[in-house]
Amino acid sequence: MSSQKIYILAIESSCDDTAAAVMCNAQILSNVVANQKIHEAYGGVVPELASRAHQQHIVPVVDQALKKAKIDKSQLSAIAFTRGPGLMGSLLVGTSFAKSLAYGLGIPLIDVNHMQAHILAHFIEEKDFNKPPFPFLALTISGGHTQIVKVNDHFDMEVIGETIDDAVGEAFDKSGKLLGLGYPAGPEIDKRAKLGNPKAFKFTKPKVDGLNFSFSGLKTAILYFVQKQVKANPNFIEERLNDICASIQYTIIGILMDKLKLASKQTGITHIAIGGGVSANSGIREALKQSEAKFGWTTYIPKFEYTTDNAAMIAIVGHLKYLKGEYAQQNVMASARLKI
Repeated sequence: MSSQKIYILAIESSCDDTAAAVMCNAQILSNVVANQKIHEAYGGVVPELASRAHQQHIVPVVDQALKKAKIDKSQLSAIAFTRGPGLMGSLLVGTSFAKSLAYGLGIPLIDVNHMQAHILAHFIEEKDFNKPPFPFLALTISGGHTQIVKVNDHFDMEVIGETIDDAVGEAFDKSGKLLGLGYPAGPEIDKRAKLGNPKAFKFTKPKVDGLNFSFSGLKTAILYFVQKQVKANPNFIEERLNDICASIQYTIIGILMDKLKLASKQTGITHIAIGGGVSANSGIREALKQSEAKFGWTTYIPKFEYTTDNAAMIAIVGHLKYLKGEYAQQNVMASARLKI
């Protein structure tokens, strides 16, 4: 098996990015992403527009991924695709394309859980990046998800904490919208937070039992705070934007770290990995790094390009499933609410 070259073509279309990647034996040969700028005007992803854009992008993106990898489709061992969770219309485009291509080439089809893929991105063969040993804790943070997962093995995962309302990425985006920042607001808040005072304004952390999260109350608190300040000083946002961003980010990171500390204490696990689009946030990365010395943790932060939605992470799950012979049938259906 070791001498055989396993080529996996992976397709990701869970939200508004159309992505394709080619992997050879756990190493990425190409990782292509087509972004959809159209949603910026609406301040959020419009599902109908997203699925239409996927239909336009999928053939050129897959073609580019194969060309960059310098392989022909006849060399492929299997096709992996995101089955869910995500936007149904978007998932259907990727699922239909993957099924047709696998059928046409007469090769196995492999369905992938998008949230598992964010975690297993740590197992892509990369120079200077270590893989976490089992068991480890994974914090998956994105626009649609906030979870703490106990990872016992590649496909033995247990969600031990999750948001009871909004996801952390949504908290960033909605706060940014209040402040007049563009969509997505997370990267802009992160940039401005570096220039502001994180302790300028205090926001109360929501009290949630156990390892679960809540962000809806924090969003409301930020809304009332901004309204009150603007009433007293119409130029408040303009004058204090960096401080507001720094204070919001500081509070959100505090909420995430408090729960991670509790999870580590309860499970006795000190190997901590992050994944998902919000793990690109520099403040969260910094807080995790500092926790190594503070709590004796070993932390695992993925390569930047594997944090946001991408097909490389789908490819590694495809590779691991291929080794186990875990293939999908042609009647496999996309699932918008697929669980880990």
